[in-house]
Formats: sequence, C-alpha cells, structure tokens
Amino acid sequence: MRKNTVKISARIGAVIGAIAFVIFGLLPGFYFGSYATLVLLSKLLGVPLMPSLLVRVLTVIGIMLGIFCIASVFIILGAIFGTIVGYLTEAFTRDKKEEGQ
Repeated sequence: MRKNTVKISARIGAVIGAIAFVIFGLLPGFYFGSYATLVLLSKLLGVPLMPSLLVRVLTVIGIMLGIFCIASVFIILGAIFGTIVGYLTEAFTRDKKEEGQ
C-alpha cells in the first residue's frame, strides 16, 4: 500500500510540474534558449551574426533545447515534491491506523 501511495503522489506531482511549466516556464525557456544560442554562436564565430539559414536553424535547435531543459526541471521537481508529500502522507496515515487498531 505504501508504494502505491508514493507512486500516485509522484505522478500527481509530475503533472502539477508540467502544468506549472506550461504556465510559468514556456516563455523563459524560449528566451533563454534563443539568447544562449546567439551568444554562443557569436563567441564561437567572433563576428556579428548574419541572419543566414544555418544561424536560424541553430537558433531553433537552441530554443527547443532550452524549452526541453526547463520542462524537465519543472517535471522532475514536481515529481520530487509529490514523492515527499506521499511519504509524509503515508507516515501520518500509518500513525492514525496504528492508533485505531
């Protein structure tokens, strides 16, 4: 019974983390990914970037990477907090079950 409670709470936490990502993390992931890509490319090339096809493709890849990284952080932190809540819930309900018996 204990593992089931913890699994369910971890899944609920991951879903809440995904919802929080959609609300709070999508736009920062877009901006951080594109900005980091442009800064990295300008440092590697050493010249101001021209809007060529390669730069645009690499910027889109950087945007997707930034969104993916921030989404994974939100989902993993949500699952961790959900697991903690599951363990706490199990600890408190176990004490109540022991008092009732």
